[in-house]
Amino acid sequence: MSVVLAAGLAFSAPAIAQDDVTRDTVLATVNGTSITLGHLLAARDVLPEQFRDLPPDALFEPLVEQLIEQTAIMQQAEGTLSAREQIMLENEQRAFVANAALSRVAEGAVTDDMIDEAYGAFVTEFDGQEPTPEYNASHIIVETEEEAAALRAELDDGADFAELAREHSFDGAAANGGSLGWFGPGAMIPEFEEAVEALEVGEYMGPLETQFGWHLVLLNDMRMSQAPELEEVREALVQNIQREAAQAELERATESATIERAYEGLMPDVMNRSELLDD
Repeated sequence: MSVVLAAGLAFSAPAIAQDDVTRDTVLATVNGTSITLGHLLAARDVLPEQFRDLPPDALFEPLVEQLIEQTAIMQQAEGTLSAREQIMLENEQRAFVANAALSRVAEGAVTDDMIDEAYGAFVTEFDGQEPTPEYNASHIIVETEEEAAALRAELDDGADFAELAREHSFDGAAANGGSLGWFGPGAMIPEFEEAVEALEVGEYMGPLETQFGWHLVLLNDMRMSQAPELEEVREALVQNIQREAAQAELERATESATIERAYEGLMPDVMNRSELLDD
């Protein structure tokens, strides 16, 4: 952030009445170089969140002034970049253009039909696997065996498991009555998993000691594994579609390019010679 932007956030933006502005609307010129509304909008989009969320009338003028400053300094520095700085600029430009191109391809690959197709393939693969048991359990965890035994006695006398969990359990599940939700093999520590597997639905057991404390464990339900609903895996499917589309575009671009690799025989430790950038 420039000094102008940091110090001028309280300034009011000039009143600009323009119902037909476009991204090419010129906001300022510096030695004939235009600064447009598009430049302003792009600059705002990459600001830190605490600045980006400021109201427009607090941000407009300081951000335009920052762009003016940057343009003036850039013009004065034209042709003065060191070899290191020029190479860094080329790398930044290469990375930006490549990432923008891949992002367009990735975003364009996501359609409702593609998601439905990916989900269908996921379900088919899931259904082809050996089903495994899944458990829905709750627990009460306390610090001592004596506390756990006293709570077990209350359960035996008809106390409500969820109420006791909310009142006495010290972990994050207490707020939900001790519910741990659904989980499959390997999700819990071995002694806890063994206890759950030994229970019938509706049964509880304990006190059980683990590295975390003393537990009372209730098995709420059990089922064999089944494919999750689409909404549960939509985000993962979208990411996979985008990743595959980007990878395919990378392969297409490199396969269609004329590439001559000239680094064979060069020792990898040449990467340690950063002083070459300063020659």
